[in-house]
Amino acid sequence: MSAPLGSHVLLDLHEVDAGLLGDCDRLERILLDAAAAAEARVLGARFHRFGPGQGVTGVLLLAESHISIHTWPEHGYAAVDVFMCGDAQPMTAAMLIRERTGAERCALRECMRGELPASDVTITACAPLPE
Repeated sequence: MSAPLGSHVLLDLHEVDAGLLGDCDRLERILLDAAAAAEARVLGARFHRFGPGQGVTGVLLLAESHISIHTWPEHGYAAVDVFMCGDAQPMTAAMLIRERTGAERCALRECMRGELPASDVTITACAPLPE
């Protein structure tokens, strides 16, 4: 097996304020701050609100990969992906996002990316991190 090329952190954020989950500007600021904390370089950003009371989808394009968020204010829920390679620190970004969203509950999983599998096809599940 080769060393992983990157780390993909998946966050399921629950019990988040609906007002925040519908606010493109605030969510973009949180993701930008997370990228900076992770020492990642932002190449671009695109955020879209689907309408009053509805969610947001947003993505930061990074030199190291991406951070994305998809929200459901009516459920107090956000799905976040933080994928980074190189020296960037995806777990630092993920923890900042969790803290700044005020999520009461969070499921976090980390998948290592780019590892050469031992055979032609390897099937694995992204496992939650131990508490």
